[in-house]
This record gives sequence, structure tokens and C-alpha cells, in this order.
Amino acid sequence: MQTLTKTNMSIITLEDRIMLIQNGDETLRNKIIRIYQPFIKKVISKVCNRFIDHSMDEFSIGLFAFNEAINQYKKGQGSKFLTFADMVIRRRMIDFIRKEARQGKDMYLDQIDTEDEVQHGESYLEQKVALEHFEEKQQIEERLEQIEAYKVLLRQYGISFKSLSKHRPKHIDARENAKVIAKILVSNDRLSQYLQTKKQLPIKELLQLVSCSRKTIERNRKYIIALSLIYLGQFRALQPYVEPESL
Repeated sequence: MQTLTKTNMSIITLEDRIMLIQNGDETLRNKIIRIYQPFIKKVISKVCNRFIDHSMDEFSIGLFAFNEAINQYKKGQGSKFLTFADMVIRRRMIDFIRKEARQGKDMYLDQIDTEDEVQHGESYLEQKVALEHFEEKQQIEERLEQIEAYKVLLRQYGISFKSLSKHRPKHIDARENAKVIAKILVSNDRLSQYLQTKKQLPIKELLQLVSCSRKTIERNRKYIIALSLIYLGQFRALQPYVEPESL
């Protein structure tokens, strides 16, 4: 297992450190979690819209979520680790808020009269609407972040949104065929590694696995690469682009 020294600690990225942790460096895990506690509290405070300290349940949930992000992060997914961790922490906090709201409602209904029950119901609905509004806002922010990360990733392959729009197959069956090719590529570790390393399609190898011609693959090369990167990068906000279309 590779360890960090004072010399190389300053020259590797946070993403590199996360990879070391995933390879078994628990000492580094504890150090990273300790260093980024202010970041964790900041994210939680934004979600809860109030100050958070170390004694609160919310902070413990944030720590668990940050550790979860460390375990789940994939370096080639197109986003920085802190962006990914921010998303995981926010989702776990939203789940916690929902759970607390439900439990609070159930407890209240057991203890109050009808008039107060109506008032509590209105309060609960207000909280529910506020939470839904917050989630919608977070989804928009997440979508914008993922689109920007995807744009940066595409650029590494010499693809822009403009060229992607130009090279998108006109017919639905051609687009669905490209999705099949992309799925075959990403399901094969060797081929997906080739794509990410060489920044190009392994056309020769793909021809042995698909039933279309070299000309078809080459014509739709940019589109197939773009789809493959969505699958590989787990860009959830972009998943509608790879879902089946109506023929």
C-alpha cells in the first residue's frame, strides 16, 4: 500500500488521496475527515439554514455521509471529490429532515386536540412545501454542476456541445443502436479503460462485439463516446439522454 510523505503530500490532489484511502490507508481517511469537518458543517448548515455544531445529530450524519462519499467516489466520473461529497451530504440530510418531519407529525397527532391538529397540519404542509422547493433547487444546481463537469470531460475527448449536437444521429433507431454500443463498451473493463486512456473508441474490438459496420461506428463516434462517458461518469442528471426513446 502506498503511503504519503511530507514531500509528496503537497503535490497530489485530493482525488489522489481518496484513491489511497480506498486502497486501504485508514490513517489518511481519519486525517481527511478531520481536515474537512468545516466543509461538512458548512454544507449541513446550508441545508438546515442554521448553525451546526459537533454535538448535533446533523453533524454526525454529515460525517457518515462524507465517509460514504469517500467510499463511493470514482475519480473518472467527471466531478471533483468535494462536489460529489457535497451532493451526498445534502441527500443524506434531506432524508434525515424527511424522517424527522414524519416522526414529528406522528408524535403530535397522538397528543393534541383537533384544533391544534389542524394548525400542526398546516405547519407540516408548509415544511413539506419548503423541503420540496429546496430539493427542486438542489436538483437544478446539481444538474448545472453535472452539465459543466460533463462539458469539461467531453473537451478532453475533443468534443464540444456544438459538435455533439451536429453529430447526433437523426433517426431514433440509429440513436438507440449507438446506446447499445456504448453500453457494450462500458460493460467491458478493458474497452472502457482503453476509451479513458486513449481518448478514442476501440473500434476494432467493438466490431467483434456488435452487429454494425465500421462505417456506422465511425460516423457516430462522437455520439457513442458522449453516451459512454455519461454511463461511466454516473451523471444522474443526464440519464434522460441515455434512456430508451419511443420508436
